[in-house]
Amino acid sequence: MEHFRNPRNVGVIENADGVGTVGNPVCGDLMTMYIKVEDDRIVDIKFQTFGCGAAIATSSMATELAKGKTLEEALKITRQTVAEALGGLPAPKMHCSNLAADALRRAIVDYLRKKGEFERIKQLGLEKELEKMEKGEEGEEEHEHGEVCEA
Repeated sequence: MEHFRNPRNVGVIENADGVGTVGNPVCGDLMTMYIKVEDDRIVDIKFQTFGCGAAIATSSMATELAKGKTLEEALKITRQTVAEALGGLPAPKMHCSNLAADALRRAIVDYLRKKGEFERIKQLGLEKELEKMEKGEEGEEEHEHGEVCEA
């Protein structure tokens, strides 16, 4: 509840090093994460989320978990990590934690793409994510059947 009432890191980073946007067409949640990277570490991160309270809270928590982490450490943040850090989420809201983790992942891929680090993208197993981004896909297509936001 705390991250819904008082979300951290809300906003936009002008001239962000990486930007990741994901959405869920079923419930309408839309998240964008912005990262600043120095020496392979996320030194600043902000988000904008259009969605329910769980979407806002998971975005806030994901930014708190990622701030100060190396890119590889941040890529280990999963929907489960975010949900557990919040003290759990009701089953119908679990997709929100996935959106937050996916937005972070896309911001990292965008950063690596802008730097021309395609070999690193491949080494990290992020080629499919890059492909989706280049096609303009918003994400959420791989989620379990029946995951909808019941806001």
